[in-house]
Amino acid sequence: MTEISAKLVKQLRDETGAGMMECKRALVETGGDLDAAKRLLREKGMAQAGKRAGRATTEGLVGHRVDADHGTMVAVGCETEPVARNDEFQAFAQKVLEVVDAEGVEAAQGLEDERVELVAKLGENVSLAGAARFVTVDGSTISAYVHPPANKVGALVNLAGGSPDLGRRLAMHIAWSEPRWIAREDVPEEVVSAEREIYASSDEVQSKPEQAREKIVEGMLNKRFFGANVLVDQEWIHDSSKTVGQALKESGAEVVDFQRFSVAG
Repeated sequence: MTEISAKLVKQLRDETGAGMMECKRALVETGGDLDAAKRLLREKGMAQAGKRAGRATTEGLVGHRVDADHGTMVAVGCETEPVARNDEFQAFAQKVLEVVDAEGVEAAQGLEDERVELVAKLGENVSLAGAARFVTVDGSTISAYVHPPANKVGALVNLAGGSPDLGRRLAMHIAWSEPRWIAREDVPEEVVSAEREIYASSDEVQSKPEQAREKIVEGMLNKRFFGANVLVDQEWIHDSSKTVGQALKESGAEVVDFQRFSVAG
């Protein structure tokens, strides 16, 4: 058997970040060939990443960057809180943010090899849970909010009109209230029809006089569905006496787009 020096094991560890015993085994299997040992560790890492791919990532980080003409937000997931605080995981999340910010959302796919290597190194699944990059349109403003201190939930907003402060408060609202659509017309008709049917078939409605049921269903749809899922119909978290739509109208503002991100389980 080839004698493997401690110096060679250390060199492989320094260059790959793999554990000492993993490095020694790889060197033994490859007869002390450093490059072959690196390939072997990478292959094993990819196999481990494949096994872990289906495991839920309910921890992680949401990061953002906002410049004058564009804004970016990414969510990178992991399995446990200690890994979310790990320096290598945080460095990878920062790299994802930088790449998406510089080159666009699709560019994150170019970091797949690094993600796989990180999975092997950290021993748990790491996923790109989401990414968005908005560009200003006709003087719109990009704003972002990430909820501290865990930084696991955030929102990115492209707002026409209004101020950067309003944009940030709106991003905070979205992070908290989880809207799915900006306005009612954005909701697919089949979704509305399905919700209407559920309400209409409920005991709550069926127990009422037939002539009153349609009006009751519409009221339930407005309050329970649109009021919960449509951004402009939601109660404004900063002033419960008005809806988000009313707050935006008062400021002469309109939402161009938004994305909400969460790595919280």
